[in-house]
Amino acid sequence: MKAIARTSLFTTGFLTLAGSAFAAGSASTGSGLLAWLFLGFFGLIVATQLVPAVMLMIGIAKGVISGSEATETGK
Repeated sequence: MKAIARTSLFTTGFLTLAGSAFAAGSASTGSGLLAWLFLGFFGLIVATQLVPAVMLMIGIAKGVISGSEATETGK
């Protein structure tokens, strides 16, 4: 219980100190074209990596299902 209280106190204190760092940039006029291109490229990389990850998860699920069916039939 003491560890949870200590961790929560540390986290609260850290977030309180870090919160003032984000207040300095409130007078921004907006992001430029280069920033939007960078974010779009980053999003494209993430979306491209999702396709093989989903295919791998489907393959693992098929393997688990067919493996459990093989052990049930006694093969």
